Amino acid sequence: MTSTITLTVTTGKLAGKKYIFDSRSTCIIGRSEECNLQIADDIDMTISRYHCLLDINPPQIRIRDFGSLNGTYVNGKKIGQREPNDTPEEAQKKVYPEYDLTNSDRVTIGDIIFDITIQGQIVNQPEPQNNKPNFFEIIQNLFNLANQNNQNNQNNQNPNYQNLQSIANYHIIHSLGQGGCGEVFLVKHIHTKKLLALKLMLPQVAAQPEGVKKFLRETENTKCLQHPHVIQLLDYGFAENAFFFTMEYCDCGDVLKLMETQGGCLPVNIAIPIILQVLDGLIYAHNVEIPHVLLADGTKGTGKGLVHRDLKPSNIFLTDVNGKMIAKIGDYGLAKAFDLAGLSGQTLTGTKAGSPVFMCRQQLIDFKRALPEVDVWAAAASLYCMLTGDVPRDFVGDPFSCVLKNDVVPIQKRDNNVENIPQKLADVIDLALREKPQLHFKTAADFKQALLDSI
Repeated sequence: MTSTITLTVTTGKLAGKKYIFDSRSTCIIGRSEECNLQIADDIDMTISRYHCLLDINPPQIRIRDFGSLNGTYVNGKKIGQREPNDTPEEAQKKVYPEYDLTNSDRVTIGDIIFDITIQGQIVNQPEPQNNKPNFFEIIQNLFNLANQNNQNNQNNQNPNYQNLQSIANYHIIHSLGQGGCGEVFLVKHIHTKKLLALKLMLPQVAAQPEGVKKFLRETENTKCLQHPHVIQLLDYGFAENAFFFTMEYCDCGDVLKLMETQGGCLPVNIAIPIILQVLDGLIYAHNVEIPHVLLADGTKGTGKGLVHRDLKPSNIFLTDVNGKMIAKIGDYGLAKAFDLAGLSGQTLTGTKAGSPVFMCRQQLIDFKRALPEVDVWAAAASLYCMLTGDVPRDFVGDPFSCVLKNDVVPIQKRDNNVENIPQKLADVIDLALREKPQLHFKTAADFKQALLDSI
């Protein structure tokens, strides 16, 4: 059964109106015309421009006040409001508590009241663990099971064990890095001696069959991406409550690590070739034919283009090909699909801060329907970071409030080595990061051409 969350307005001109969410979404409530749910009835000044955020991942829903003047209330209890003497600027520097909503809760914002209805199975969160999972042990167990299955030569019809065949012929060398819910290992094919990266991801909730199917369906879409500047996903599977993937190995690490070796930022003659290659990868991925998509009429069919939604320097990998440095976009769609399938066990605000700093305002406002242009903005933000060692916005306090309220700092105003950035290039980067009234560059091809014209 698909989980749904319904917000029903019970007061004012919008009384009786229902907002129904059946998938991962954000809903920003406030007076601003940018808000998903704009409350501008008679310009109610008791409601702030960006009042609060509903972070929705059915059947979970979480609410966070943005330091509003008059507060947000759940069942009559205030869950967020700035102090009387705080200015909006001072309030923004604080992070206000989040509140998990449940079925039949009532939310009051100014004179507007919403009733919350949650339908569908609630997936229980796992008990908190004192220690992080030992990913090496888990992946070693998977290898052992795969090899044991091979040795026994069993015709096992269990799809979990059939999936394990794809990793039976590899040997683990060492870990390449660990994140919150996964780890990447360097592995070698036993017969061909070819090096590959093997990524292991653990669901942070009890993996429901529908969520697993949804994630693997999205992963199949990612597997169809074949381009010199997109890391090739070779194989994947699910067994023993773990997802595993084999993919191209990039022997020079990622751009963030390169920046660290270069003193924190990169010169123009290194950063520009990297981002031009990234844009080539985006041009391809945004236009490629995708085999399994949900169409507007609710049926499944062939679609066009995939949006990454989490492009940043640490997701741009480098490899040496015949003495030339080649950039490749990594993790294309995996983190997004894992999250949208509800397997991360987190709402957007529960994820690690890091992605929000490369997220444009439009992506936060319309999280569910992110268009290719959000990747173009993230590419420009990544270039900005490569050249300055800093991110486009100032982030103090609530990161999502900062995305909504803080404008991008022009690249020439950063206190780093901006004198090395030509003015024409700086102008193009600033233009690419413009968000109001809309994002300037709609396609990666347009941004690429503007960059070429500036250098």
